[in-house]
Order: sequence, then structure tokens, then C-alpha cells
Amino acid sequence: MRIVSSKLALFLATTPTRIQSTSAFTFRRSISSHIRKSSSRIDPTPLNPRKISTRTITNINMDMSSSLSPNEATENTRVALLQFKVTEDKLYNHATASSYLLKAHEKGASLAVLPEIWNSPYATTAFAEYAESLPDVNYQYTADCSIIQDSPSVKLLFDAATKYKMYIIGGSIPELHDGQIYNTCLCISPSGKLIGKHRKVHLFDIDVPGGIRFMESDTLAPGNTLTAFSAGESFGNVGVGICYDIRFPEYALLLNKRYKCNLIVYPGAFNMTTGPAHWELLQKARAVDNQCFVLTASPARTEEPKEGEEGKYKHYTAWGHSTVINPWGEVVGTCGSEEDIVLVDLELGDVSKMRQGIPTANQKRDDVYQLLDGKKRED
Repeated sequence: MRIVSSKLALFLATTPTRIQSTSAFTFRRSISSHIRKSSSRIDPTPLNPRKISTRTITNINMDMSSSLSPNEATENTRVALLQFKVTEDKLYNHATASSYLLKAHEKGASLAVLPEIWNSPYATTAFAEYAESLPDVNYQYTADCSIIQDSPSVKLLFDAATKYKMYIIGGSIPELHDGQIYNTCLCISPSGKLIGKHRKVHLFDIDVPGGIRFMESDTLAPGNTLTAFSAGESFGNVGVGICYDIRFPEYALLLNKRYKCNLIVYPGAFNMTTGPAHWELLQKARAVDNQCFVLTASPARTEEPKEGEEGKYKHYTAWGHSTVINPWGEVVGTCGSEEDIVLVDLELGDVSKMRQGIPTANQKRDDVYQLLDGKKRED
């Protein structure tokens, strides 16, 4: 297995310099074919277990001071993006997720990211059946805690975080709360504390002629919070969105404005229409906009079932290609559509190099435009 380092050097000069380096911060673009082979492949072990309301985005998940509450430091900055197939068998999905979290631990990852909707088929009609009750931010896990005993997907994530002493950004699962269903991501510290909880803010309602029609709002309610947490001195502040949230630069810009995130993480499940066109493009855009790392984790692709072999729910084909983008907007780790794990050692110093070299955060024109923070404009 090859583990990729994102380490780069920043070169600034008055005239472009042709430097024989794979650095994304040189004036020479790295060879894309080399970059795309930089993911680490793991052959998965065979397993045999059996309507949108208008809301104001607020900051409920965040301490509104200039910093977030500190959490545990880790030994390294190795991240693992877990890309695996999702089935209609919830127990099988649990076994798969557990296997991939174990592999991430064995390969030395300090932060693992699961895909969007990893415990359930990605079908609006399935969400209610697979939904679970989720704890609130600052919940502290104990093995005998009754709060999550009836939420097996949640318990699995907390068990893994505490057992392997790693940060887990738990992809997303359907959450049942007060009669509503949300697409929700849990962010868990190595000590088992729930340090972030993100309900997908922008619901995936699209109708592309000749492509795909999908309406999350048929079943889901939108969240109304920005989500960020501290992952200790090693990673710094981490922002979180889910899939379709990545299309909205304002969300990421506001996260970064308040918390100077080193990473923004988007569990996602783009499809065969939007994936080839926009998946990587949007990740690069958010990385360059915010001068930080962007991480995405997708389910692995499952092919359309043959006639007569359809399951209970309408099939959804994910694009895959879980990816790490650096602050310069280049791919430093990725994979294809199949089951895989992408491992990258992040060099977080590249974030400050980028922000010092091209200081866009200090060059905003508030006299011309402003990014409003959850407030309505007064005409």
C-alpha cells in the first residue's frame, strides 16, 4: 500500500519559474495522471453478515467566539476516506463500515470519513425505514449508555472512535427527530464526545432533462446550522457539509470566515450525471475559495440491477471517486468507482503558506459586497 503525503512547497517569484517539482505551489502544474494514482488501495475483506421550508442558517453547532473548544491532539494527520458499497441490508452495511474503520485504524489513520447515507439505500422512500434517533452535540458516549442503544448505526460509530482513538466524521445517516427526517452527519472525538452534528442544509432537489430527477424534500427536512469543530492541534478546525452543500460557496466561505478551517469535509453521493461533470470541479473550487483542504467520501458504485432483480427501493448509482484536494486546488489523493480507501498524510502547513502567499481573506471589499451571517438583508 502506498500512503500519499500532501507536503508541498510554496514558490513565489516575479516571473514564472519552471521548477522540476510535483509541488502544487510551483508555477508548473503537476502531471494529473501522477496525482490521480496517488490514492492507496485496500482490497476489502469479504463479508458475510446477515417540502422545503425557508429557514435562516444559524450557528447552533458552533461556539460563536473566535475559536472552537479544543479537543484531543493526534499522533499524525493521516486521513482515511472510506468508499464502500451500500446495500438494502442494514446489518451488512454495519459490518462493512466496521471492517473499513478497522482497516483505517490498522493503516494508522487519525481521522476517518464515511460516505453519505452509508446505512441505507439512497432513496427517499427508504429514509424513514432506516432512520435512527441521534444524540445532541456534547453527548459523551459510554458503552452502557441507554440513549443510543436503539440506534445501532450511531453506536457503531462511537464504538469505533473510542476503540481506535480516532476522529470519525460519520458520513451521514437518516435521522428521525420530532417527526422530521434529516440527512445528518455525526462528528465524534477519540474520547467519544459528539463534537459536531450537521444536518444537510441544502436538499438535493434536481431535475436534469435526460439525466436525473431526485427530490430529497419529498422525505427530508433541511437543517439550518453551520457545523465546525476542533480536531486538536494536529488538524485544527474542521468544517462539515453534506454533498449538495458543496454547490453553495457561501456556506463554506462563512465557515472559513469565522473559524479559519484547515479542512472542509463533505460526505457525498454524486450520481452518474453530475459526478463526471462537477464532483471534482466543485471540490477544487471550494478548496481554492477557502485556501484549505477539501475532503469528500462517496459510496462505491453499484450497477443498475438487471430486470427482475430489482430491490425494494429504486436504485441509485453513485459516482464514487472519494478525493482529497489541497489548498492550491490539486488532487493529492483519489480513487475510482470501486470499493477503496484513500489514505493521505495532510501537511497542514500548506494552508498557512497559501493564505500568506495569496492573502485574499484580508483583501475582501466590505464596502462593495458582504457575506451576511444568518441575517436578513434590510432594504
